[in-house]
Amino acid sequence: MLRNIDPILSPELLYTLRAMGHGDEIVIADANFPGSSSRPDCIRADGSSASEVLQAVLSVMPLDTFVSDPALTMQVVGDPDAVPDAVADFQSIIDSTADNPAKAQGLERFAFYERAANAFAIVQTGERRLYGNIILKKGVIE
Repeated sequence: MLRNIDPILSPELLYTLRAMGHGDEIVIADANFPGSSSRPDCIRADGSSASEVLQAVLSVMPLDTFVSDPALTMQVVGDPDAVPDAVADFQSIIDSTADNPAKAQGLERFAFYERAANAFAIVQTGERRLYGNIILKKGVIE
């Protein structure tokens, strides 16, 4: 156990976050996301929601300030302007927890999958809300 570290951050996830460099991306995915087939580096967090993992990750990882879209969510198929409950929750967490809050930008479903396939890692959560997926770009510690 460590002080001031959210227990949701497993040893594997902490290692991954520490190994990531500036500009690397990590995906926090819902239970329906094809995490294992998208990336060989799929960290399981089945007992946690995507919101809980997002909160824990943002407590230790800075968001990139050199890009306009350090947080990307998956758009609703057929209704790209819709804001699912999970996405609204993500934005609240970013606003309250991120060192540099930013507005989460939507990405078309297949573009999201393609971006996720190139991420540093995917964290597969037990999130059951639809569209509970977010990609975060790591920033720098100043």
